Amino acid sequence: MNCRWVIAAGAVGIHISLGSVYAWSVFKKPFMDAFGWNEFEAGLPFGLAIFVLGMSAAVMGHVVERRGPRFSGFLATGLWGVGLMGAGVATSGMISNDTLRLGLLLFFCLVGGFGLGTGYVTPVSMLMKWFPDRRGLATGLAIMGFGFGAFLGGPILSLLIGSVGIAQTFFLQAISYTAIMLLSSACLKLPPPDWQPAREKVKPGKIPAQGVMPMTANQAVRTRCFLGLWLMMFINITCGIALISVASPLAQEATGISALAAGSLVGMIGLFNGLGRIAWASFSDIIGRPNTYILFFALQIVAFWLLPSLQHVLLFEAVLLLIMTCYGGGFSTLPAYIGDIFGSRQVSAIHGYVLTAWALAGLVGSSVSSLLRQSTGSYEAMMQVFVWGLALALLVSVATKMYLVRQLRPDARR
Repeated sequence: MNCRWVIAAGAVGIHISLGSVYAWSVFKKPFMDAFGWNEFEAGLPFGLAIFVLGMSAAVMGHVVERRGPRFSGFLATGLWGVGLMGAGVATSGMISNDTLRLGLLLFFCLVGGFGLGTGYVTPVSMLMKWFPDRRGLATGLAIMGFGFGAFLGGPILSLLIGSVGIAQTFFLQAISYTAIMLLSSACLKLPPPDWQPAREKVKPGKIPAQGVMPMTANQAVRTRCFLGLWLMMFINITCGIALISVASPLAQEATGISALAAGSLVGMIGLFNGLGRIAWASFSDIIGRPNTYILFFALQIVAFWLLPSLQHVLLFEAVLLLIMTCYGGGFSTLPAYIGDIFGSRQVSAIHGYVLTAWALAGLVGSSVSSLLRQSTGSYEAMMQVFVWGLALALLVSVATKMYLVRQLRPDARR
């Protein structure tokens, strides 16, 4: 097996381990039953962990660039392992309920959240250097793992909670994911300078290998393109998270299916979230990253508009799962888009800065959907609001493409 594919497998191992955080929903009811928490309290640790993930990625991206992927991979392993182990201690029943909340906040949300942010950005720049010929495929593979984390881990964690309890499940997670991540991190390394695939030549294209506007992370954040990427990601994630948060009741109301059938559909969301990450990122190597984002938003405008009125079950599910592929694809196509614009010099750092959009969208998405549903009493009105947001994202994506086209003109590049 080619060395770079072993390294890519290591990146996938790290992201699958970290992506298990998306399976937090399996802990919600057990927390409510065991500790008397309400639904908001049981969901809060997940929201805070994702917020810390997004914010810490902005800081830890620079650590990845300075110390390399193997160091940051081991650091992410230690932080995520300690976070899960601390969550196990906090839920073991040896402390009061108030201390339980503090323990989860400190270990799972803060320490574990930093581990999530560090590990998420760890393989990005490295894989783009190993796969200069397939940037989208490479980063899509790794970030696909994060999307599949809940799909693979959810059923296992649910069984473990039922058989050994909450605390032991956290302990087993800490042991197993630490082992997987240690082995995966040991596989990570940067290629030699100016390395190229032995049998594959990088095809010349419209985007220069060094990026349209090569610059550092601190320079990039002051550009229009960075603002455009940030806005596109914020809107895409906000709309996606909002839809995920109401997927089950929306499906029941629109199509009349049972709660059990709607629950199965929610499980499929995790699968298509992961599949969309690899499919869209690979497709972006063919049609280009700007066109991919334009397609994301054009499809979602139609899909969000139609979804509440679709009464046929299969058609409703197809449209919903299409949206989920766009949601996941936005994450996986982003690093390659950053590399196309700003070059691969500090992709991890710039990627971390853009992921602050994820941190804010994670807090806004489900809250806005709840408020809109409450104030309008209609899922259709709620979806129409998101359509306008997606229309703004479409305009931004078109404007970003036009700006890049102008930058590629000979008279614009001095």
